[in-house]
Amino acid sequence: MQGDMLKKLTLWFALLFCVPITLMAAWSAAMGWPDNWHSADWSSARIAPNPTGNREAIIQVYAARAGRWKGVFSVHSWVAIKPEGASGFTRYDVVGWGSPVRQNGYPVDGMWYGNTPEIVHEIRGEKAQSLVAKIDSAVRSYPHYQRGSYRAWPGPNSNTFVAWIGRQVPELGLEMPPNAVGKDYLGEGLRISATPSGTGWQISAWGLIGLAVGLREGIEINILGATLGVDFDDLGVKLPGIGCVCLSTTAGSVHIG
Repeated sequence: MQGDMLKKLTLWFALLFCVPITLMAAWSAAMGWPDNWHSADWSSARIAPNPTGNREAIIQVYAARAGRWKGVFSVHSWVAIKPEGASGFTRYDVVGWGSPVRQNGYPVDGMWYGNTPEIVHEIRGEKAQSLVAKIDSAVRSYPHYQRGSYRAWPGPNSNTFVAWIGRQVPELGLEMPPNAVGKDYLGEGLRISATPSGTGWQISAWGLIGLAVGLREGIEINILGATLGVDFDDLGVKLPGIGCVCLSTTAGSVHIG
């Protein structure tokens, strides 16, 4: 009886964790990737609004497939803010070289290692303006700000940073992409925290294994940085590497006012 149960659990693990990652690996190999950092495209994807034509405050969260083999498993995410009347955006993201937290190191909507980004969350208007100072404070209070603190897996990495901002500013209502490896890294040891959206709670051990339950996130099981879950808000399932296979999405919604 126990042997049969173990076989079933092993089969389900293979189907739900290994198969999606294998499919992503095959897709990534078919698409190819730049030979090196210098040959990759880092130019603007031209999806950000023109700041000179928009006086309103804007907050955007972007995500793009990570570079080379890392893109099989994860996206890279960053935050961009434009206060009301400002002539440009300020982009904040964490990288694995030099000083971890970068400000305007790349175009606000720049390609990431040749991969086109998407806007996964956006807020505009008065609500955005009210959150600008809070986001700036969260950036400066990030606990892994020092040089050499970056760790691609299980974190702290770029997604740990953006998730940190979400937890510090729950008014953002930020739902992280499920394939943002590192979003569940809460620190060393067993930790309990609010989910990045501020609509639930999660528990994580070293970012390696954990559980999250939230109104925006749904139910997420985190194993070795990969996420498997059910998203009731977006009517879909969350698969390792692939992300959310959803019938609808609120993760990319625009909030006005």
